[in-house]
Amino acid sequence: MGIILHEPDREDEAELVALHIRCWEQTYAHLLPEGFFDNAHREQRTGQWQRLLAEQNPAHRLAVAEADGRLRGFALAAPPVDGARPADLPELQLYNLYVLASDHGTGIGQGLLDRVLQADPAFLWVEQSNARAVAFYRRNGFGFDGLTRIDPLAPEITDALMVRR
Repeated sequence: MGIILHEPDREDEAELVALHIRCWEQTYAHLLPEGFFDNAHREQRTGQWQRLLAEQNPAHRLAVAEADGRLRGFALAAPPVDGARPADLPELQLYNLYVLASDHGTGIGQGLLDRVLQADPAFLWVEQSNARAVAFYRRNGFGFDGLTRIDPLAPEITDALMVRR
């Protein structure tokens, strides 16, 4: 399987929305309430991707992984939203890194991480019980900082702060 990493464009919007929702279903369905993935959720994700792809913000590092003509994963790193960065953290946040479950272990996640972060210091929030993700980030130099937060849209999800300096 040949993986192509590239920046997405507006033509990728619908497929990115579907990919984002599918990855969330695969990763978090057991932690989310029944009916979470409703039309309102799809509309929210659609709006999110419309904004990201239309902005073309040079501070955003956005990449998708494509294989066999289909998107398999995506990643987004950017400066944190004003006021959202705890003190003494790097100036770069990894907001998203998702790969379809069927492609775990193929190197897609590593390729996406390397593309959007390179070797730069960064921080991220990871669902603390997601052992696979935690191990992946540890292999890439991230460690827990001690802070946790509850996701306001999904109160069963507890995110833990990880930092690479």
